[in-house]
Amino acid sequence: MPSVYKSILAATLVSATALSPLAASAETITGALAKAYQYNSQLNAARAGVRVTDEGVAIAKSGWRPTIAGSGTIDYTNTHAAGATRRITTGSFGVQINQTLFDGFQTKNNVAAAEAQVKASVESLRNTEENILFNAASAYMDVIRDRQIAVLTQQNLQFLTEQARAARSRFEVGEGTRTDVAQADASRATAVAQLAAARATALASAATYHQIVGDEPGKLKAASPVAKLLPSSVDSALTIASAEHPAILATQHLVDAAAFTVKSAEGALLPQLTASAGVSDNYSNTVPGAATTFNGNSTSADIGATLTIPIYSGGRTDALVRQSKESLGQARIQIDVSRDQVRQALVTAWTQYTSARESVDANAQVIAAAQLALNGVIEERNVGQRTTLDVLNAQNAVITAKINQAGSEHDVVVASYAILSAMGRLSVDRLGLAVTKYKPEEHYNAVKDKWIGLRTPDGR
Repeated sequence: MPSVYKSILAATLVSATALSPLAASAETITGALAKAYQYNSQLNAARAGVRVTDEGVAIAKSGWRPTIAGSGTIDYTNTHAAGATRRITTGSFGVQINQTLFDGFQTKNNVAAAEAQVKASVESLRNTEENILFNAASAYMDVIRDRQIAVLTQQNLQFLTEQARAARSRFEVGEGTRTDVAQADASRATAVAQLAAARATALASAATYHQIVGDEPGKLKAASPVAKLLPSSVDSALTIASAEHPAILATQHLVDAAAFTVKSAEGALLPQLTASAGVSDNYSNTVPGAATTFNGNSTSADIGATLTIPIYSGGRTDALVRQSKESLGQARIQIDVSRDQVRQALVTAWTQYTSARESVDANAQVIAAAQLALNGVIEERNVGQRTTLDVLNAQNAVITAKINQAGSEHDVVVASYAILSAMGRLSVDRLGLAVTKYKPEEHYNAVKDKWIGLRTPDGR
């Protein structure tokens, strides 16, 4: 591909590239994936969602801890009767402590459910990470393919422009016909429209790349499939996916959470025991005018326990238990749904990968044969044995084969990443991305046992 065509296309497609630091050096697919891992807004939102879920454990653990509340009241009374005025001021200030001693194991099961929810959210985050990395790889290859197609279309336009000029020259010296000129002009006009569409598609791919990766696609290096990371057969890939795919693992943790939720709901049917203790200070002051007065403070303290035995709640507790059991059944079915989805995605990706590899080899032969045929048709046209239409058809075969090859090279790389994603192994570690790995357990460990504090671990 002549370098002049690359320069023209780059200036046409991305006018802002000259202002980008990427213009100085070519981007690699691993570099693009590393940027997506750091800057993708959807992925960062998913990480924030996991941090939200982490707080559920601290919330559940609060059921084991005491609650302390302070209270205070003050009253002022002014009474005027029979020429006498009496003013009474009373106040009460106290502190009350309540501690649950037994709640039917609800807190224990709530904590276990919250911990299972955290594990599920971590696996869901890992699934989101893999989806984003795959989308970034796909967007990277889309840009390369669509730019190649635009360059090929521009080359085709230049070829057809030359053919239209040659047809007109031959007609002017009596060696051609008006039909030859019209056919050449029609093919050239079609190529103009095709070039406009190809450039628009390339710009759209660049916009998608920016959305996923977080940067403009500058000069992109050609990428290779991740064949070394793939197993030898689709059956091996399915075995790995069944054991490691984060979507399946997430649903399994959700089953655990649902099971603990059932136990927690059933705990509401058991007796509840709560201990309490408090201290209060009472204040009273009466101005003269009363028959009797009392001025001063009194302090009182109390301690006790309350036993509550549920008898009937209007059917609400029973309904909650049945509802949680149905949720548990739904969660178990969802495991099968996730396995079916993973299997379908993996088999589809594997089939596309195999087909794309065969297409690359076949299209290479088609291009060589079509180019040879085009050269021969041009020579035969020059000696009057072929028509301009024959040349145009031969050129169309060449450009179609090259566009198909660009698509096959795109598909074989994307399909290899799709297989890795469907296996649950499209990760930072396996790809060797030069980026700091996000560790959700750091936030979880920082908040799971916090008793007090309004600031988040990052200082907000």
